[in-house]
Amino acid sequence: MRSLLLSMGIIFTLPVYSQRIPAMGIDQIIKSNASKDTLYIVNFWATWCVPCVQELPVFNKLYKEYEGQPVKVLLVSLDFKEDYPLKLATFLERKKILPHVVWLSDTNPNDFVPKVDKSWEGSIPATLIIHPGKGYKKFIEGQVTEREVEKAVKEAL
Repeated sequence: MRSLLLSMGIIFTLPVYSQRIPAMGIDQIIKSNASKDTLYIVNFWATWCVPCVQELPVFNKLYKEYEGQPVKVLLVSLDFKEDYPLKLATFLERKKILPHVVWLSDTNPNDFVPKVDKSWEGSIPATLIIHPGKGYKKFIEGQVTEREVEKAVKEAL
């Protein structure tokens, strides 16, 4: 924790999350996750979404299981602008989230949703499992189970 002394003498404690949480647009996210030799597991979620929070342990487990392999787990936060970065960082620290997290800076779902998957209706959670080099793509709208994601990962690898 890091303390901040305000001008009125009030001490405010800020979380110190172990990773930087960049703000990125969907085009940046897609471009930065396009290595042909890597499998990407990309989850779209928000701290206020109960099913999203319930499935986060699945992604922590995947992160640990495939660490050091060409598998990247990325959590894309759709939290509100006023919750970035403080509320998001506090949440990630409290829940001990391990995968890399970015905050989606695009605000118009009509622009970013079809770029992720044309079948996506825009609800969260949503998970994209993609291996550009093998031409594998699976999109799951709704809460995922560990078994469901593991099956897709094994198919893609």
